[in-house]
Amino acid sequence: MTTTIEHADRNPTLRDLSSPGVVGTTLPDLDVPAAAPPPEELLRLDLGLPEVSELELIRHFTRLSQLNFGIDEGFYPLGSCTMKYNPKWHEEVARLPGFAQVHPLQPEDAAQGALQVMYQLQSILAEVTGVKAVSLAPLAGAHGEMAGLLMIRAYHKGRGQGSRAQILIPDTAHGTNAASGHMCGYDVATVTSDSQGNMDLEALKRLASPQVAGLMLTLPSTLGLFDPNILEICEIVHQCGGLVYGDGANLNAILGRVKLGELGFDVIHSNLHKTFSTPHGGGGPGAGPVCAAESLAPFLPAPVVYRRDGASSDEAEYYVGRPQHSIGKISAFHCNFGVVLRAFAYIRLLGEAGLREISENAVINANYLMSQLKEDYVLSHDRIYTHEVVFSASKQKALGVRALDISKRLMDYGFHPPTMYFPLVVPEALMIEPTECESKRTLDQFIDAMKAIAREAEEDPELVKGAPHTTPVSRLDEATAARRPNLRW
Repeated sequence: MTTTIEHADRNPTLRDLSSPGVVGTTLPDLDVPAAAPPPEELLRLDLGLPEVSELELIRHFTRLSQLNFGIDEGFYPLGSCTMKYNPKWHEEVARLPGFAQVHPLQPEDAAQGALQVMYQLQSILAEVTGVKAVSLAPLAGAHGEMAGLLMIRAYHKGRGQGSRAQILIPDTAHGTNAASGHMCGYDVATVTSDSQGNMDLEALKRLASPQVAGLMLTLPSTLGLFDPNILEICEIVHQCGGLVYGDGANLNAILGRVKLGELGFDVIHSNLHKTFSTPHGGGGPGAGPVCAAESLAPFLPAPVVYRRDGASSDEAEYYVGRPQHSIGKISAFHCNFGVVLRAFAYIRLLGEAGLREISENAVINANYLMSQLKEDYVLSHDRIYTHEVVFSASKQKALGVRALDISKRLMDYGFHPPTMYFPLVVPEALMIEPTECESKRTLDQFIDAMKAIAREAEEDPELVKGAPHTTPVSRLDEATAARRPNLRW
């Protein structure tokens, strides 16, 4: 696939701007003795660094920064990732000197405020998920998955059942589920879905055996569906001696309405950077606290913050401890404290009623999109969705237009593309999550754009297949860009 570059005059490279002899900085006179240059064989002559002025350099990188797309600029309907607005006052909280300058090696009595925040957030997450105890140590959702599976492994080993070697995952699972299972030493088996998008109970029963250590399950699923058979699913796994792991990636769909622990989940992670609105994207920072039912609470990763009841005047009220059978430390210090702090502020601002409103608005927004677009795009399943809706572009593919083309064309309308080709069980999948933050006005604009693209696919498919038409770079060889990126200037 060739690369098409448009508007090159507005977005020149530094090589285009380079002129021999131009200097971008003035170095001060040496205030130390001059040293001999490195040996000639160590000098790199192939760098070809651009020769530009400071002003040209500043303007170049400023132009590049203005090409970025973020949630503060427009609608970011990236399904499953929950790319929602991050309130700016959270940044102010995180910059308070007592928090921003705290050090993890400070004595406990000199970090009581930070420890109190951690303790209270542990308690809130335990209440929200319906479990016994929480560790904030995991630094991302996938890290929380790994911690949960290590806890499951330690639990079985402690009961003399370390031979359980299999983890079950649904065919709609996030890719990290399978990766976490393998990293923790398990064989991974896939449970198929039925025609309604739920887990196939008969398939699960066939796989349930004394070899099963646990089932990893996202609820609602990545299809955006709440499985009505969840109680029976948990019972089947428990009857064969396994445990149920809850991937909490979609917790914003049920927040304040359903507690996973009360449904039968034994261990759950919560993506604070998704559900509780902290900075997200670009690989971090994140936080994936792991929440455990009573049977698994002793295995939580260290550290966990505890409160000392009846502390004397010379004792710290909050202290860091290690659960009795802890799997140990999984990160350098306590947690990604800045993310934890932002999530805590978000929760305390909203309160119980506000948390319930999150799930209410997320579900309403997703189903509004579903109702308005189901005539233009094929629904993965014609039923009520939760926080996200999955369409198939199979109707458009019959006209030669793929999901990728539709996503590229959305950029011309000023929207970030949705998640594509996932879940894998949906052909030409377009996975759209509006989140609870977006207004009806924004959703209507997005709906209008999606409807317009559907018409274009019928009337002028080449227009869609050539999109985007308004960006400096149009189509790339994306496989090469991912595997052999050019990271030089």
